[in-house]
Amino acid sequence: MKTRCKCPRWLILSGLVLLVLAIVFGLVGWDRFLRDHGAAQFDNPDERFKYGSIGAENDAGIPYWIFYVLPRVFPDKLPKPGIGYASFGVVWEQGQELPVGFSKRRIGFDRVANTCASCHVSSYRSQPDETPTLVATGPNHTLDVEAFFRFLVDCAKDPRFNADTLMAEINLAADLDFIDRLAYRYLIIPITKKRLAEREGQFKWIYRHDFPEWGRGRDDAMNLTKYFMIRWPMDDSFGPTDMPSIWNLKKYQPEKGHRMNFAGDSHDPYSVVIDSALGLMGAEPKDKDAFLGQIDWLVDYLKNKPAPKYPFPIDAVRAAQGKAVFDAHCAACHASARTGTVIPLREIGTDRGRIDTWGKQAAIAANQVVKDMGIERKGLVEAPLTGYVAQFLDGIWLRAPYLHNGSVPTLADLLMPPAQRPQVFWRGYDVYDPVRVGFVVQGPAAERAGTPLDTRQRGNSNQGHDFGTALQARDKAALLEYLKTL
Repeated sequence: MKTRCKCPRWLILSGLVLLVLAIVFGLVGWDRFLRDHGAAQFDNPDERFKYGSIGAENDAGIPYWIFYVLPRVFPDKLPKPGIGYASFGVVWEQGQELPVGFSKRRIGFDRVANTCASCHVSSYRSQPDETPTLVATGPNHTLDVEAFFRFLVDCAKDPRFNADTLMAEINLAADLDFIDRLAYRYLIIPITKKRLAEREGQFKWIYRHDFPEWGRGRDDAMNLTKYFMIRWPMDDSFGPTDMPSIWNLKKYQPEKGHRMNFAGDSHDPYSVVIDSALGLMGAEPKDKDAFLGQIDWLVDYLKNKPAPKYPFPIDAVRAAQGKAVFDAHCAACHASARTGTVIPLREIGTDRGRIDTWGKQAAIAANQVVKDMGIERKGLVEAPLTGYVAQFLDGIWLRAPYLHNGSVPTLADLLMPPAQRPQVFWRGYDVYDPVRVGFVVQGPAAERAGTPLDTRQRGNSNQGHDFGTALQARDKAALLEYLKTL
């Protein structure tokens, strides 16, 4: 005998309505908060490098409209009020929505994140009134990344970082629909504030008064890895380094004993790119296959991207004379089997701060973190650091300032005895000095654009690397001319 359902029809209908509403709200929530619309596509490899997503928007991304209004709401927290993100020295091309090295991707809502290009696109000018020439994969010597990190944390800690204040500014610039307005007010703004404020603990060392400012064009790379990737407690190490060039990475051949990074703490380009990308992402990749596909593209691009040619006139006769000087005084380290290998610190005599920020146990811990993500790579070198890598000199003209910590402004200064090198100079001005082979580092314009580097401060020593300092003036001039050709 069949039994009939005794549930009232209204209850069944109510249940169906609730089910439909739950599905609708679920789909709307997925679409507005989680749906990945994919990364923007680029036909030009340089454009993809400058603006393409590496997947950092998921965990490290900042909601676009919050990113947009922060300089407007907090001009007092900028290094130089009135010019927005340009005050951090970001490279910004005319007509572009975002600075170079910032990607935009919609994952539910538009988000902004950093890419490798934020630190690895150079700019230079021959005259102050000239439009800058950009060089993808070059060192960004104008970016004050420490000031940018502080800006984000300081904004999040400020009482003005609230829904009323930010929404008032967002509404002046954007016509958000009803759902997005609700989402920003009640979810996106509070969550972003919380997540940015949480970074303060990891950034404690950049607020230490006994550490000098990194300044433009530098970071404290291995401490960033130590405190973010392996989450070690803050110690007393401080090792600022210049932003490196990352062109022509195929020159590094591990089978020949080549090591990467300034102190030789990584095995190969693939490992360096993976670790750098993971640092930008701040978390395990959501889609590992897509992440590794992007890494493969980046490694291929960086291996085959040539160093830029010197853009100013070269005296061919003098350069030929300089080749002989180079062979006699420089080639033993910079054009030999030693190139790309670690030279002991006792032989170089440069600042040891960068070496002291990292070590064997840190490398073991970092390699384990990446292995636990299911990512295979040769990884970081699990051995004590003993010196600095003898650099390949391709494109050396654009890699000023010099030494691993960027403490010597020009190649001409590097050929001076350490006691005669500039003690204080200004980093971050992109007008080029073809005579001294480097950037202009003194004068009112350099002071307005740059940040000071005092070589008497910790981590900033300009001592060491006194090779070629005893050459005659004519030989130094010839050597400089030859170095322009590399």
